[in-house]
Amino acid sequence: MTYRYRIALIPGDGIGTEVLPPACAVLDAIGRRHGIEFSYDEFDWSCQRYAAEGAMMPADGLDRIRHHDAILLGAVGWHGVPDHVSLWGLLIPIRREFRQYINLRPIKVLDGVPSPLRPEVIGEGVDMVIVRENNEGEYSEIGGRVHRGAAEEIAVQESVFTRTGVTRVLDYAFNLAAARSGKLVSATKSNGIIHTMTFWDEMVAERAGQHAGVEWRQEHIDALAAKMVMNPASFDVIVGSNLFGDILSDLAAGVAGSIGVAPSANLNPEREFPSMFEPVHGSAPDIAGQGVANPLGAIWSTSMMLDHLGHPEAGAEVLDAAFGALTKTRTRDLGGTAGTEEFTHAVLARLDARVGIA
Repeated sequence: MTYRYRIALIPGDGIGTEVLPPACAVLDAIGRRHGIEFSYDEFDWSCQRYAAEGAMMPADGLDRIRHHDAILLGAVGWHGVPDHVSLWGLLIPIRREFRQYINLRPIKVLDGVPSPLRPEVIGEGVDMVIVRENNEGEYSEIGGRVHRGAAEEIAVQESVFTRTGVTRVLDYAFNLAAARSGKLVSATKSNGIIHTMTFWDEMVAERAGQHAGVEWRQEHIDALAAKMVMNPASFDVIVGSNLFGDILSDLAAGVAGSIGVAPSANLNPEREFPSMFEPVHGSAPDIAGQGVANPLGAIWSTSMMLDHLGHPEAGAEVLDAAFGALTKTRTRDLGGTAGTEEFTHAVLARLDARVGIA
């Protein structure tokens, strides 16, 4: 049986255009082994497009990718285009239109990627997952500014937490924890944020009653950030609001040694709409065009895509090859000398070696 998938490619800006070709090469290689065929439709939605046409994507952009099986994104952001313009002009509309309400970010300390923390702090290893609410919370469109430029100028930004939105992300996180170690930590700040965070805490306690097999606790975000640095190995699944999950996932990637290797998945768990997969390293203008970008984050994201599409064995083989390549081949950001192409070839060679080709 052959499985066929149509993937929307959005290379975006900077090194995003450099890491997606390796990701697709890995997908094609693993696909040949597992009877999976991928076809790709590429879209030039980017800051460059914004500079030329005044929009990150065309007005019918979402309709153009609505019926794809998945979306693979490179990176977004470039000089001259404010970050809020690029984010709200592309990523957030995709996440919200396609109800990608789960942002999933796994973090591991990998062989060949030294953590900045002492070995005794890392212990036997760091292997955690941040489950971030991805559609509401602190990243809302409700608010505004008045009296701009005047002494009495006011800026108001409202957070939006709904019972539906909080319930679905908590249930996902509890189910994930049950499938892993059975332990979950909820990020909160209810001692200072009196309405939305106390509501979040109440919802965590309520949903915990439906997941009796999971041991859980809540941590205030400031203390939690400190504990992630002092004892990162003690965490497994962390669930947080849109803002808290965003911050904690980058912190965790730093603990693991490099944000350059970190993947993410923007999931619509019901599969009513396409989910989107992307590395979280950003467009990195300082190294763009030099052929030195690390494609591991993009490759790891394709593994998550394979899992979501129902091919966990193929996804695991991608990770095995990518992580194994790090033992001998590392890009400059990891202290090595390999370029993007060399690391990609190392991963492909390991995939081929599994069937005796290389």
